[in-house]
Amino acid sequence: MNLALFDFDGTISSRDSYLLFLWYMEKGKVIRTCLSCLPQIVLYKLGRYPNQKMKETFLAALFAGEYLSELQVNSERYCNTVLPSIIRLGFWQSLDWHHKNGDEVVVVTASPEFILRPWCRAHGIALIGTEVEVDSSGRLTGRISGRNCMGDEKVRRVTSSYSIETYNKLFAYGDTKSDLPMLHLAPPENRFYKPFR
Repeated sequence: MNLALFDFDGTISSRDSYLLFLWYMEKGKVIRTCLSCLPQIVLYKLGRYPNQKMKETFLAALFAGEYLSELQVNSERYCNTVLPSIIRLGFWQSLDWHHKNGDEVVVVTASPEFILRPWCRAHGIALIGTEVEVDSSGRLTGRISGRNCMGDEKVRRVTSSYSIETYNKLFAYGDTKSDLPMLHLAPPENRFYKPFR
């Protein structure tokens, strides 16, 4: 069996699935949060404010105190109605090829897992993503559990979930510098940077 690792945002999709979900859920709150967090957003764009902190800022402002179970219902709806419109057409050919070969396909993403899990489940794809922290009552705290799943964290999560040395071949697909550590898990001929465009 082979293992195929796909980044999601920008690779499989043409837009950021996390930001699109935020907009789908809470347009008014997103606008207010952007205005109140403008200094942090500017610093983030300049590379001086950590990605994890930026993501937690929006998680806390929009979803802290919300039940994960309710968000999962909304993510199911989002995956059925909104997400299909941003999937790159070329991805489907690649997925079909991997499935026909009997390969194990995994999405490895910085987006919160609960957002993409219904879509991945529907298409027979495993998922590794950023995990949100949930308290004992099942409510989001507004924090990320562990580390944001990007860069070297993608490699750590993949290698802790899969014994990659047991696979015949490893394929990796990504589109940003933060995907390069994951891409380098695969040999050069099986690395695909900015595919499906």
